[in-house]
Amino acid sequence: MRTTVNLDDDVAAAVKDIQKSSGMGLSAALNELARRGLSVPRQRQPFVQATSSGHALVDVRNIGEVLDVLDEPRS
Repeated sequence: MRTTVNLDDDVAAAVKDIQKSSGMGLSAALNELARRGLSVPRQRQPFVQATSSGHALVDVRNIGEVLDVLDEPRS
C-alpha cells in the first residue's frame, strides 16, 4: 500500500535508528516499528465502581445484607 504520512519527530527518529542499526529501507523500518508496537500487550486498568456518596450503601459481598435491604419496604 502506498500512502503519505506525517511522522512526529520522535517516531521519525525511531525509524532512523532502526534503519541505521539494521540497514533497512524507510518502509521496512516503519513496518518494523509498527509491528513492535502491535506486539506489546496492552495493560488494562482495573475497573473501579464509583458511587455518588463516596461509599456503597451495602456490602455487596454479603448477600444476606443485600437481600435484607431489597426486602425492606419503601417509604
